Amino acid sequence: MSSLVIWSTCIIVFGMLGVLAVRERAKAMQAVKVAVRSFFGILSIVLAITGLTNTARADAPVVHAALFYDLECSHCERVREQVLPPLQARYGDRFVVTQLEVNSDRVYDVFLAALDRFAVPPEMRGVPFLVIGDDFLIGDQDIADQLPGLIEKYVATGGVGYAAIPGLEALASAPPPPGEPVHRGADPVANALAITIMIGMMAALGYAARATVRSRLALRSGAPRQRIAERRPAWRDWVIPLLALAGLCVAGYLAYVETTATPAICGPVGDCNAVQSSAYARLFGVLPIGVLGAAGYMAILGTWVWNRFGNGRLSELAPSALFGLTLFGVAFSLYFTYLEPFVINAVCAWCLTSAVIMTALLLLTTGPASQRSTGFTKQESQA
Repeated sequence: MSSLVIWSTCIIVFGMLGVLAVRERAKAMQAVKVAVRSFFGILSIVLAITGLTNTARADAPVVHAALFYDLECSHCERVREQVLPPLQARYGDRFVVTQLEVNSDRVYDVFLAALDRFAVPPEMRGVPFLVIGDDFLIGDQDIADQLPGLIEKYVATGGVGYAAIPGLEALASAPPPPGEPVHRGADPVANALAITIMIGMMAALGYAARATVRSRLALRSGAPRQRIAERRPAWRDWVIPLLALAGLCVAGYLAYVETTATPAICGPVGDCNAVQSSAYARLFGVLPIGVLGAAGYMAILGTWVWNRFGNGRLSELAPSALFGLTLFGVAFSLYFTYLEPFVINAVCAWCLTSAVIMTALLLLTTGPASQRSTGFTKQESQA
């Protein structure tokens, strides 16, 4: 009897547990169904939002621009490293700029086509040169000042593609690697002029060296110091400051062009902007050549005033100082003039003008320096 009760109790308990298990299983299955439905519902929402975002991005206005630059141009470097990165970070995919180095035959041809497309005057042609829509910008300062406003203008009008310049879109899709060589058309007139001036400078250096050696040899031989039989005309003394002032104007203009990235007015001969944008336009990559030239002409002017109106032993040394300054100036001008037709492959008319002025100053100051070494003094020249 007791066994029957026990077995009956066990059967009832297990039966109840079985019922509870079936109910819990049904609830679990229902929970799984709810979870699966929720997952697919959330996934659908995420996919919908992603699709809307992509559609919005696809419909967002995009502004395309092209920057022509030279690896040796410090103004180009400023645009590439300081001006463009903040704008690209700000606009993201809405601002696409293709950077094209002009030291490539393909890029250089498109660059010339772009200059012709916008009718850029010869005296303003140079790099950095940026094309955006129907606008162009030359020089790092203009690009830094005006490019943000142009981007906003074209974004507001629904974006803009690359300018209608033959070959530009093809270059933008497959730009050539940096360093690809370029073969620019030489300017025979400018090159001939530069070489002629080089020959004249070398002749002037030879004349100055001959005069200096002769005076030194006369001193070493123990020959008596004699006055110069033919005194220099008075006008020669006043030509020196006039030439130095003219050279200061030329060098000052070049210094202004180099420090402000303003396109130079070159005239019909040469390509001043190509020279001024080259790596050789700055001494050691830091000091603009125009600034160095302006300092040299100011030193020549100061030394002339010192010689003309000063007194004492130091003023008597001024002719030798003038000779040394002009000698260095001609030697440096000769080196830079050589670079133009043979290395830079462009000639700067302003630089050639400065070279001619410095050569004339050397010829004018060679006489006084030689006379000073043989006992000729300022008082004798004014007698």
